[in-house]
Amino acid sequence: PRFEARFKELLQEGVINDIAMFNHRLTGEFEEIEAKIALINRSLKDIKYHEGTYIKIVYEKTTDTDIRAFREQLRGCLEHMDEKDLYSEEKFYRVKAILDRFNSTNAVDETWTDKVTDVRKWYEFSASERFSSDDKEKEFYSGSSKKSGGEKEMLAYTILASALVYQFGLEWGRGKSRTFRFAMIDEAFGRGSDVSTKYGLELFKRLDLQLLVITPIQKVNVIENYINTVNF
Repeated sequence: PRFEARFKELLQEGVINDIAMFNHRLTGEFEEIEAKIALINRSLKDIKYHEGTYIKIVYEKTTDTDIRAFREQLRGCLEHMDEKDLYSEEKFYRVKAILDRFNSTNAVDETWTDKVTDVRKWYEFSASERFSSDDKEKEFYSGSSKKSGGEKEMLAYTILASALVYQFGLEWGRGKSRTFRFAMIDEAFGRGSDVSTKYGLELFKRLDLQLLVITPIQKVNVIENYINTVNF
């Protein structure tokens, strides 16, 4: 019993606060992702996907049971944070259950830890094709199944360009200044259609990306309109 006050203090001021900071860090990381997705969408809105349409990246909370259960566990550890007396044996075991899995060397628990603490997996990302005139949705893409080869390629190029914008922190419409915009693509456009190849190159051009394209002698009739220098 003489250790109870000290244990209560460590749980309340140490562990519970650390869990709160940990939860705040995870939430903050996803808010950063949300901001970058908004940046990508500003870029994509000005790039024609099909005639009169553009692509918008959309997201919603994942239905993954492990992630949903983990977030519920975190909330359970932080219930009644505004109350003066935070200690309870039940709350101690809630925290312990999470930390035990984090500390486990079991392969299943390690995989679980990697998944639930990666905020990119807290949401499911999709693409929405929308009309430029009224912003109404034309088609929703949760994947590329049931799409033609050309449609798959165009969607893949859009996501690739979006990833580059995300990675480099670019914003459509701004001057190049001294921002880094270099991308190297190996085996580029080898099997794609002329239409999708032109779309991809036009997309990268509109984003002011500087490309080094390594390709077999294919689609030269399309590629040649977008290159300044050739090394054979």
